[in-house]
Amino acid sequence: MLKGFFNVPKPQNEPVLNYAPGSAERASLEAALKEARAVVADIPMYIGAQEVRTGKTLELRPPHDHQHLLATFHEGDASHVTAAIDAALAAKADWENLAWEQRAAIFLKAADLISGPYRAKINAATMLGQSKNAYQAEIDAACEFADFLRFNVEYMTEIYGQQPPVSPKGIWNRVEQRPLEGFVFALTPFNFTAIAGNLPASAAMMGNVVVWKPAYPQIFAANVIMQIFIEAGLPAGVINLIYVDGPVAGDVIFNHPDFAGIHFTGSTAVFQHIWQIIGTNIHKYKTYPRIVGETGGKDFVLAHASANPEVVSTALVRGAFEYQGQKCSAASRAYIPASLWPAVKENVQRDLASIKVGPVEDFSNFVNAVITEASFDKLAKYIDAAKADDNVELIAGGGYDKSKGWFVEPTVLRVNDPHYVTMCEELFGPVLTVYVYEDDKFEEILDVVDTTSIYALTGSIISQDRYAVAQATQRLRNAAGNFYINDKPTGAVVGQQPFGGARGSGTNDKAGSMINLLRWVSPRTIKETFDPPKDYRYPFLG
Repeated sequence: MLKGFFNVPKPQNEPVLNYAPGSAERASLEAALKEARAVVADIPMYIGAQEVRTGKTLELRPPHDHQHLLATFHEGDASHVTAAIDAALAAKADWENLAWEQRAAIFLKAADLISGPYRAKINAATMLGQSKNAYQAEIDAACEFADFLRFNVEYMTEIYGQQPPVSPKGIWNRVEQRPLEGFVFALTPFNFTAIAGNLPASAAMMGNVVVWKPAYPQIFAANVIMQIFIEAGLPAGVINLIYVDGPVAGDVIFNHPDFAGIHFTGSTAVFQHIWQIIGTNIHKYKTYPRIVGETGGKDFVLAHASANPEVVSTALVRGAFEYQGQKCSAASRAYIPASLWPAVKENVQRDLASIKVGPVEDFSNFVNAVITEASFDKLAKYIDAAKADDNVELIAGGGYDKSKGWFVEPTVLRVNDPHYVTMCEELFGPVLTVYVYEDDKFEEILDVVDTTSIYALTGSIISQDRYAVAQATQRLRNAAGNFYINDKPTGAVVGQQPFGGARGSGTNDKAGSMINLLRWVSPRTIKETFDPPKDYRYPFLG
């Protein structure tokens, strides 16, 4: 085996293409969209070296065009979960013993495939399967995903390079980072293709083997991710992709003695239930499992009286309505001082009047469809309740239509009660609720922001007053794991703003950072003594 202290390519954030009319990337993406819509894809599970087709197929349809059949996928059962675990464990020895630079090369190649020949395909799959517009798909499926892989390779080398600073004469102290003893379960969400790829990849990069279950609405793009990993040279069985009902998968995985960890993004309720099951079954496992999760958010924008109204309104419109508010970080509650509210309201109404809602294939649409009918119905229920409440003012939107796709208009509500239900509960859709406070109540509103929600994922302060910025930064230090000053609370970039929150928003293990990768290794300290003692007696015994 070759030996060397290797330097990996220095990671840089993947440039975001703009998809302007007439651009080469736009033509390529339009062709990929047309190609994907022209066939009904048949999507298998990937277990070991096999593409598994069960014959029990379920349909995938674009959320913005639910009459169109995009693909069918083969759903598995408990036997396929067991087969995926067996395949992972069978691949484990060879994979963890493979030199780290060989593992790194696979994921660096995957990043180049994502940002190169697969760029249009993975963006198109994300647009069609998850109803993201071209720009939202670009920053997610192409750029962020490639960034995760490249920066994680860099972080991996930094972790391996961390060694004891002192080895006294006659002793050599060193640390090795072992993969976890068992397999990792990656449970990924519908809303970000990059997250769906990163959760299994980050664990695998550190030498682990993985069973990966994506959310069903994301399967169309997940299939492309797996094709990329395979083309990049990922050995069979290292990552096994299965489509199984959640409780069925959990019943097998969380009772298996080799379960070593879960990498999760999803709802707080599901994560808490999983944690409870793991705790109940803790005596069954060979080792204490690593539990890593990023969950819900009820993310805020807090404006100070010194803020620029255009900055505030832009942060609200972008932060609340990009990708239909279906981001864990999306702005869904805002606190605006009374002196600013008239200008902010006018700006928001002006901007929303210019926003088009419709299918992703029309690049002029800023807002597309929500992910499922269940999500649509939930949002419609909250909107109808708000319309019927005398204490709620409908500022903009409020319409919805599911005849063609699951379309909900960008909706802004103003409430008299800062603890109104839509200020507290995560809706995961294009609904923003505003509470207007008196300018001299800034200190009091800080407490309201901090205590209203169980979540603590993202938030922002918009102010030209540095004392107000400093005060909010300090007082809200536990209210958001990602805190923004004079910006919207979305758009974390790998290598720049590691992402994650605490409280009800997860374990804050910061995807896109060394912190996250450290969760997927178990260090072993090695002390080697060159001239060991030959007499048990210490000098003090003389």
